[in-house]
Amino acid sequence: MNLRDAFAHQSLSCAALGSPFMAQLMELLAAHWPDGPLADHLTQFEGDLGPAGASLPLRVAGGLHALVLSGRDPDLAALYPPAQTDETALRDRVLTAFETHADFLIQWTKTAPQTNEVRRSAALMAGACVAADHAKRPIVLSELGASGGLNLMWDHYALDLPCGVLSAPDPVLRLTPEWSGPVPKGPLPRIAARAGVDLSPLDPTQAKDMLRLTAYLWPDQPERLALTRAAAAVMTALIDRGDAIDWLEQRLHDVPEGHLHLIQHTVAWQYFPPHAQARGQALIEAAGALATENRPLAWLSMESDGDTTGKIGAAVTLRFWPGDLRLSLGRADFHGRWIQWTQG
Repeated sequence: MNLRDAFAHQSLSCAALGSPFMAQLMELLAAHWPDGPLADHLTQFEGDLGPAGASLPLRVAGGLHALVLSGRDPDLAALYPPAQTDETALRDRVLTAFETHADFLIQWTKTAPQTNEVRRSAALMAGACVAADHAKRPIVLSELGASGGLNLMWDHYALDLPCGVLSAPDPVLRLTPEWSGPVPKGPLPRIAARAGVDLSPLDPTQAKDMLRLTAYLWPDQPERLALTRAAAAVMTALIDRGDAIDWLEQRLHDVPEGHLHLIQHTVAWQYFPPHAQARGQALIEAAGALATENRPLAWLSMESDGDTTGKIGAAVTLRFWPGDLRLSLGRADFHGRWIQWTQG
């Protein structure tokens, strides 16, 4: 897939995910992608350039939105939502931004998108309830590709379900996905300790890091910005900087008896090189083989599986040890707008 095709494919994904503006922007760039320093920089990337791989279109869009949010390009900001955008004017201003802010955009696109989409916590909360129902132990929580750590804080949120709610005693935000299927057993499990890892961890209390988190939120979806800010207000988790699999290798040895070690990740595994994926899976499976009733292990993931037969989304899966129980929990919208659950 070349870059123009990646933009065109991303346009369809954005439309399906409820962002007409992003769909328009991606379609515009597919048709009018220019030559220049930014284009030269992006030619260095290999493999899948689209949403299932390096996500170059989203990196470019995030950089443009950062120009808007930071006030670096007021003329571009005047054409972004909530303004009604003339396509020709938007195209011309974006192409100008590629020239004027080439150095900024090149630097921005060197690292993978870090949306830290809080609404994905709906799937994590439900999955954690399934894991805890098997383990009946407090949780030591580990997140791979944690970004700003907002999805490590799901025990501070509320998840509204068709027949009730999974909730913290005093939730800082409410998640209200369109839910279908059975409802997982509550209550929310207790998290005894939590930590995450990321190659480029973000600190939501720092302005430059909050800019990166919010720049990857789509400009015509302000409700996502409100949820991100609410989650950032209670962020206390430790996020280490480093290779996720190296970190995991040590982390697997640090969980005390009497606790369930729950490993989670959402739309992060795809960014790990194939050799890292293979090593990570081997490490988790080896640790699972040593798991006991008093120190169980669970692997909860929400990742793209390439299924395009129904709604575009991610598979939510759980592996649990001892016993290597494998559960397909359901499917979830990449942004957590809907969840099709299969496990009660």
